[in-house]
Amino acid sequence: MVLNIGPQHPATHGVLRLKIVVDGERIISADPIIGYMHRGAEKLFEVRDYRQIIVLANRHDWLSAFSNELGVVLGVESMLGMEVPVRAVWARTLLAELNRVLNHLMFLGSYPLELGAITPVFYAFREREELQQVMEEISGGRMHYMFNRVGGLKDDLPQGWLGRVEDAIAAVRGRMPDLESLIVGNEILAARTRGVGVLPPALAHAYGVSGPIARASGVDVDLRRDAPYLAYDELFADGGPGRVVLRSAGDCQARLEVLLEQTHVSLDLAQACVERLGTLPRGPVNVKLPKVLKVPEGELYTATENPLGFNGYYLVSTGEKTPHRLKLRSASFNNVQVLSQILPGCLIADMVAILGSMFFVVGDVDK
Repeated sequence: MVLNIGPQHPATHGVLRLKIVVDGERIISADPIIGYMHRGAEKLFEVRDYRQIIVLANRHDWLSAFSNELGVVLGVESMLGMEVPVRAVWARTLLAELNRVLNHLMFLGSYPLELGAITPVFYAFREREELQQVMEEISGGRMHYMFNRVGGLKDDLPQGWLGRVEDAIAAVRGRMPDLESLIVGNEILAARTRGVGVLPPALAHAYGVSGPIARASGVDVDLRRDAPYLAYDELFADGGPGRVVLRSAGDCQARLEVLLEQTHVSLDLAQACVERLGTLPRGPVNVKLPKVLKVPEGELYTATENPLGFNGYYLVSTGEKTPHRLKLRSASFNNVQVLSQILPGCLIADMVAILGSMFFVVGDVDK
């Protein structure tokens, strides 16, 4: 029997369609069918200048907006040979890690919801709101921050903002055990996730799976450590707060555990950034740009470690104020494709648990 799960179905994230062939309760084959949200972001990039691109770039993965912006501005700055003020570097790192916590909290609340647990999402959103307030205060946006600029940040940090960030981090850290107590050691959650949807490391490599999904299978890769940008070379140095969270089981439970532990690591990284920013003298947070910004002729690939995995922009410039080509490599696109390999052999009842554990955003898949 052929079953369509989606594109509008309570078992799927957004408008992803899964075409599965079943024999009784067992899945024989699965084909993820994408494109229902396709907005042609890459073609829209080509008709906008480098300032305007940022407003589009932060939208494909709406849970990782700040991180999406980073890839564009870092690539343009690199091609311009531009040096960004040190305060902007540390502020960007702080905001990127706060954005990572916001992303992970969403999935830590919604994944148990998909398995029938209603309460965790309320705890997760309580902590999200704590951090959303400081993100909204500095940028004016709750999801689409538009705070990065080529050469730094839009504005300086508001007076007293670092103290409010520190208070928010402490509040979230202090209340995280409330959320963890509902997830860790939960017998029903463990029964639905342990040993289910195992992703072998070789398969993760073959499909280009990255981020927490890959690290839950023992793939020891994190661009913040392996190809550091912003202030990550210092944060991930020996004795620093940065560390790569790994599991070896590669099942749904391991993926959830990685996400939970990474939340704590990101809070540690954010705290370290706050402390460093507190010691830096007052100074600029951006570089003055010409009225018309043109990027020298050439090409460059810029990859960042987004909350859901590798996010890459391949920029080709002909020396004009708009890119000749800006190719987007999104994390969720690769992470979802591997479903065709890990779903066959599983029960229909386990399909939702596996699908939800891939922690993807449909806009990031369809671009």
